[in-house]
Amino acid sequence: MNITDVGHLTSDADAGEDKMMKALKRENLPINKDSMLKIAEKYTEHFKKDLNNLNIIFPDIFCKATEHIPQMIDMIKKIQDNGYTYESESAVYFDISKFKNYGKLAQLKMENLEAGARVEIDKEKINPNDFVLWFKATGKHKNDVMQWDSIFGRGFPGWHIECSAMSTYYLGEQFDIHTGGMDLIPVHHTNEIAQTEAATKKHPWVKYWMHGEFLVLNKEKLSKSTGGSFFTLDSLTNKYDPLSYRYLCLTAHYRKPLNFSLEALDSSQISFNKLRSKVQELINSKKEGLSPEAYIEEFQASINDDLNMPQALAVLWNLIKDETIDDQQKYDAIVNFDRIFGLKLNEIKSLEIPEEILILVEEREKMRTVKNWQESDRIRQLISEKGYTVLDSGNGPVITKSI
Repeated sequence: MNITDVGHLTSDADAGEDKMMKALKRENLPINKDSMLKIAEKYTEHFKKDLNNLNIIFPDIFCKATEHIPQMIDMIKKIQDNGYTYESESAVYFDISKFKNYGKLAQLKMENLEAGARVEIDKEKINPNDFVLWFKATGKHKNDVMQWDSIFGRGFPGWHIECSAMSTYYLGEQFDIHTGGMDLIPVHHTNEIAQTEAATKKHPWVKYWMHGEFLVLNKEKLSKSTGGSFFTLDSLTNKYDPLSYRYLCLTAHYRKPLNFSLEALDSSQISFNKLRSKVQELINSKKEGLSPEAYIEEFQASINDDLNMPQALAVLWNLIKDETIDDQQKYDAIVNFDRIFGLKLNEIKSLEIPEEILILVEEREKMRTVKNWQESDRIRQLISEKGYTVLDSGNGPVITKSI
């Protein structure tokens, strides 16, 4: 996984200010290399904390752009030797006219790429859609904080070359899967393909591209750059289990937009808690029955269908509701499914409920019997504050411990 701590300008193309420089100004920090590295590390560690909270497995390698400048210079030299570049006073450019099938990933047609359509016009470019491999420390970049010596002159790498150089350095000149947001298709990933295949002369560079659609809020892309409402995981964890958000993400296919709302997260948390309570019920159950083999096959078919998580989740719930299945085998199948879902269902243990909680649950049931919903809700909140969740089912209340 790449950590871009230099080179990504505010435009996905070659225009604007370095995003790390912009962050220094936003947080009123000194404009120097140490501050830039520190703020990059600050947000990297916060990102890792969020990965942990969402139970996302770490990659084997987090690679920082600032620690792989030699690899980038080496790749640019290969691209140059193979005849795909030209230089100006301010940069080394990739000449897209030299690369056959440029834009194949995004199905872009060269004749439709008009000047200024997607990038700020750079008068030093032969084609306005050519892109920078190396920025020279001159002109508007003369006083940039991050600079390195190179055979092309002192400067810094373009954003696109970072990803190609680091991924091929660790994974080889060809590999199977490349992921990213769907907004990266027309520029960043298109340029990655062109420069990497120009350097290695191996086609294809990547066999499968898996692009995630946007998280949207009120039909608008949810990101800081929109200037609208923006949630962080930290802002939600006082009320929500982070895994409830993970559960919400599983309800939409990764290639389709996911509409975010607090109401949707409320529903997700309720469903997730019900799931945990059902798993908890199975732990000590001895009811014998049929094998879940058909559900296992259906689950495998779902995840092999381009990671169809909504369908896989439906298979899980159908298995849970099927009372003809042997409970121990059902539990084992659910835990196996969770190797994919990552909801920590294997960490749910047989629960000993404290007497204090049992008394509160009993009192709440009395309030529900007399339809005193306000008091019932108050007691439920009190139970929640003590670290437990009570769910209402046809067989009476089900108590789980909050994760």
